[in-house]
Amino acid sequence: MKTGVPVPPMLPLKTIGLACTGAFLAAATLGLVTDLAQTPLILGSLGASCLLVFAYPESPFAQPRNVIGGHFVSSLTGLLVMTLCGVHWWSMGLAVASAIGLMLLLRVPHPPAGSNPFIVMLAASQWSFLLTPTLLGALLLVAVALVYHKLTARRYPTYW
Repeated sequence: MKTGVPVPPMLPLKTIGLACTGAFLAAATLGLVTDLAQTPLILGSLGASCLLVFAYPESPFAQPRNVIGGHFVSSLTGLLVMTLCGVHWWSMGLAVASAIGLMLLLRVPHPPAGSNPFIVMLAASQWSFLLTPTLLGALLLVAVALVYHKLTARRYPTYW
C-alpha cells in the first residue's frame, strides 16, 4: 500500500538510549516502591506512558498534567461506569468513549490512559484503584521523569 507519506526517521541512538534508561528507571522505581510500601503502584498503561514521557518528552501527551490528569480521569470514568452499569460489552465502550471525551474536554489527553477503563473493568477494580495504582503511580512516574530529564539536560516539562 503506497500512501505517499514516508516513514518517520529513526530517533538518534542517543535519544533511544536515554528513553530506554529513563523507562527502566521509572519502571524499576515503581516496582521497588510497590515492594517496599506493599502498595500496588504498577498499572499496565504506565508502561506506555513511559514511552511518551522518556522518548517524546516535548509531546503535549507527555506533559505532567496530561499524564496525571489523563490517568486519573480515565480510571475514575471506568470506576463510575462499572459501578453504575456493571461490566458489559456496551459499558466498556461507554467507559472508554467517556474517558476520551472527558480527557479532551479537560485538556488532559494522554493516549495510554485510554486503556484504563478496560483495565478497571477487566480486573473488577475497587475504588482504591483510583489512588493506588492510578494516582500515586502516575505521580511517581512524573517525579522520576522530572529528575531524570533535569539530570540529562532535556527539557521537561514544556508546560504544566
